Amino acid sequence: MDPPARSDRHGPDRRRKRFGLVAALLVFLVLLGGLAVVANRYSGCKEPPPAGASVSFEVPQGATGRDVAASLKDEGLVRCGGFVGNLLLRGTGKANDILAGTYTLTIGMPLDQIVTVITTPPAAVPTVRLTVPEGLRIRSTYPGERSISTEVQEQTGISAKVFAKLAESGRYPLPPYLPAGTSAEGFLFPDTYQLVKKGLTADDVIRTMLKQFQTEAADLDLTAGAKRLGLTPYQVVVVASMIEREAQVEKDRPLIASVIYNRLAKHMTLGIDATLLYDDPTPDGQLSTADLQTDTPYNTRINGGLPPTPIASPGRESLDAALHPADTGYLYYVACPKDGQGVHRFATTYHQHLRNVRECLG
Repeated sequence: MDPPARSDRHGPDRRRKRFGLVAALLVFLVLLGGLAVVANRYSGCKEPPPAGASVSFEVPQGATGRDVAASLKDEGLVRCGGFVGNLLLRGTGKANDILAGTYTLTIGMPLDQIVTVITTPPAAVPTVRLTVPEGLRIRSTYPGERSISTEVQEQTGISAKVFAKLAESGRYPLPPYLPAGTSAEGFLFPDTYQLVKKGLTADDVIRTMLKQFQTEAADLDLTAGAKRLGLTPYQVVVVASMIEREAQVEKDRPLIASVIYNRLAKHMTLGIDATLLYDDPTPDGQLSTADLQTDTPYNTRINGGLPPTPIASPGRESLDAALHPADTGYLYYVACPKDGQGVHRFATTYHQHLRNVRECLG
């Protein structure tokens, strides 16, 4: 016997329920996608740039974990910044160990590796110490003479010949102090420098010393001071170089400067033997009677005015003395060993000067 037929009156209800479930699922997925977009927007997440590129990343002094997280996001180094990025950074336990500095990071680098880099003290960079005393010239003129180039060779290993040739080449203009096409003589500032050893070149040393001169000159207001004296900045450096070579004690520098300016004002020759030694006719560090008669622009016994170039690198004190000479009537001076090492006696008349010479050198 066949079973009784089932009623189909519940069929449409089941179909409607299935349709409702499918529709609800679609709505849920749409809402979920929208929430993801919103979360992505407010968490600061974004798609990173192509992996592999190097980025120079700076951590300023005093930056917080939140600051660093935001910067990492801005640079495209992590997908999330702001609150979420900060949580990720703090999750490493090193948010307070971040060190200020500039780091090279790579796009796509995992966050834990980034944190390792920015919390690890940088390895010490090998350096070389270079000390250049005041009063040296670029090139040695006789064996055994100390010069800037020999100091550079002894302390850095850079060839003295290469250094001297480059420094004298005229390729380092330093407006408004050093004209283009002019040797850097007098402008390689004497100081102690700490230089990165790897790949160090003569050009690096020259540029570093010139930059320091520029700093000192700006601090001394060299341009305005030269104008006040009726000179160019270059001429002031020439005067300062003579003071550096002549004065052996600091207190005498402004006095020697006054003698130089007083003699220039009276159109007298300067009579400074240090200038002739710069262009020594018989390079041995000594001046013979014949040398004193040599016709060279650096012989200030027979030629008026300043020598054509600086004769050494003056230090800050000599530059300052050249800019601020003492107010005296002195026209002469002589070193007086009897009065103490490096001390000079000054005179306003030639008669007084001769007496000082007899007492000091006789």
